[in-house]
This record gives sequence, structure tokens and C-alpha cells, in this order.
Amino acid sequence: MNEQVAIAFDDAKAEAFANRLVGALSNASLALMTSIGHRSNLFDVFARQPNVTLEELAVKAGLVERYVREWLGVMVTAGVVDYNAKTKTYTLPAEHAAFLTRAASPNNIAVTSQFIGVAASVEDEMLARLRDGAGTQYHHYCRFHEVMAEDSEQTVVAALNDHILPLVPELYAQLERGIDVADVGCGAGLAMLELARTFPASRFTGVDLCEEAFAETQRTATLLQLSNLTLRTQDLSKIQSLGKFDLITAFDAVHDQKDPQGLLNLVFNSLADNGVFLMQDIGGSRDLETNIDNPFSPLLYTLSFMHCTPISIGQGGPGLGTMWGVETEQEFLSVAGFSLVETHRLPHDPINAYFLARR
Repeated sequence: MNEQVAIAFDDAKAEAFANRLVGALSNASLALMTSIGHRSNLFDVFARQPNVTLEELAVKAGLVERYVREWLGVMVTAGVVDYNAKTKTYTLPAEHAAFLTRAASPNNIAVTSQFIGVAASVEDEMLARLRDGAGTQYHHYCRFHEVMAEDSEQTVVAALNDHILPLVPELYAQLERGIDVADVGCGAGLAMLELARTFPASRFTGVDLCEEAFAETQRTATLLQLSNLTLRTQDLSKIQSLGKFDLITAFDAVHDQKDPQGLLNLVFNSLADNGVFLMQDIGGSRDLETNIDNPFSPLLYTLSFMHCTPISIGQGGPGLGTMWGVETEQEFLSVAGFSLVETHRLPHDPINAYFLARR
């Protein structure tokens, strides 16, 4: 006869976990309201108006007082905003504004908070995908291209000159003389726009599956009369080469492709003999145990579940997911034929890894 072994129930552990879940609910609420504060410009107005009353803040922000009151209730009880009960005034401390306003970019975490709403917009869709194993399409997501562009602007575009381009010592001189550059999975195309404005002697091409992603940037380029920038729609899984380019970039774009290995093969085939491939992608590990102490892991796995994995599967891809890992990224680059690969971490970006690959 099998004897069942009684397992003692740890009341303290249970209470600690319950308290943690309560904290998670409050933090999730704060993340959503942080997105609202960013999109409504409340943080930006607030940062310029210390010791402001509810009425004054609502007027200066051009918003409805009744709803601003509830938003402030979240911010005060979450410890983001200071409240003086005697004077009934509110203050956003400078130390908090340093991570919440547009002036704080590239340290504006309020930008990243918008991904919570983007992920939540496909909750019903992902419940169905859990059962049928199918994928999603970009049109399922509310504001994805808009939020991704804003996030990329402060992670990539703002860091190009000071952090990213210096990874290739000779690159500045080459860009000033004039070279051919391509960005695969360019999204909004903001990186190429910035480079095209900075280096008029070079020629830049951005390629993405979704024309709507770079439509606004295309209009900007036309207004600026940038003749050295081309943005175009193309399914990169259906071609073997883009031509020959001296520099090819991919910013947070490879892992959710229909064929990630095929894309890297395409990049290899499209590089000039002395060309360089500069790839930014998520810097996590493919091994779960390695990611346990990474404070960004819950967010990254959530985005993997809600977006990157199903988007790849929806295109007929392998669904590698956001956390495909630096180890896999290095292996894929090697399989593509790159003989020299350098992996870098940059101080401005705790989430991503940067790879330099040469033929």
C-alpha cells in the first residue's frame, strides 16, 4: 500500500505570496496609469508645475478635472506624486520626473509602460491561440507600430551617435565619405531617417513588411527632401539578396521574423566583402534559469507570449520568441556564414545585446 506523505503547509510562505500578488495588482495598475500619464502629457505638464492644485493641473494639461483626480489618486497612493493634505497641492519630484517625462528620454520608462496596454489589447486573441496554436497578425495589436517607434526612438535613435555607431571604429569616416546602408525590419525607419540627415553623402534603404509602420517617416523624409533615403515594403523571406551594402543593420527585428535564419542568410549574401552587419536584439538567455535574476524577465516573457512568438507563428515562422537568447543569436549568425562576431552590452541599454558580424 502506498502511503501518502503529508506536506506541511507553510502559512508564512502563503501570506508572503498573497502579499506579492496584491503588490503585482497595484504595480500593474501603476503601469497602466503611467501610460495614461505619458500619452496625455500629464507628466510633462506636472514636471513644470510643482505644488499645483488639482484644478490648476487639469487646466494646464487641458484635461477634465474629474478624471485627473482619479489619476492623481493612483499616483499619490503609489508613491509617484507627493501630496500636501493641508494645501491640497501635488508635486512630481524631480527624481521621479527623471524617468517619466519626454525631456528625460532616453530614460523615460513611461514610454515602455505603453507595451502593457498593447499586450492587453490581444488578451482574447491569445486565449484562443493557447487552444489552437495559431498565430497573430500585426493588425490585431492596438498601437503597436506607434509604441514600438517611440520606444525605438529613445533606445536606438537617441543612442546612435554616442553609443551604437562607435562600436565600429571606422564607421563614422565611411559614412561621411559615402557608403550604402540597409536596415532590415526597419519598422518606423527612424534610425535610417536620422542617419540620412546626418550623413548626406551616404545612401540609406529601410525595408519592412508593413508599409504603415514607416508611413509617417516617409512623409517626413519627403518634407525634408531627403534624396538619400528609401523606405520600401518587402517580404524578406522571399528573396536571396538585397544587393550589396557596406553596412546592414537590424534593430530588435530578427527574432519575430517568419524565417530568422533565412533573414540572417539574406544579410550575409547582401554584404559587401568588407561590410559589417550591426544587429541589436534582446540580450536575455535561452536558458530560463539564467533569466531568473533579470528584473526585466517578466516583461520580456510577457511580450514574447503576447506578441513576438505569435507574430512569428502567424507568418508561418518558428516562433522563437523574445527570449530566444544570446546563445541562439550567436549560433544563427555562425550558421549564416559570419566568421567574426563580436557581442557587446551598452550602458544606456540594459535589455539588449549588440552584435557586430563580418564575412
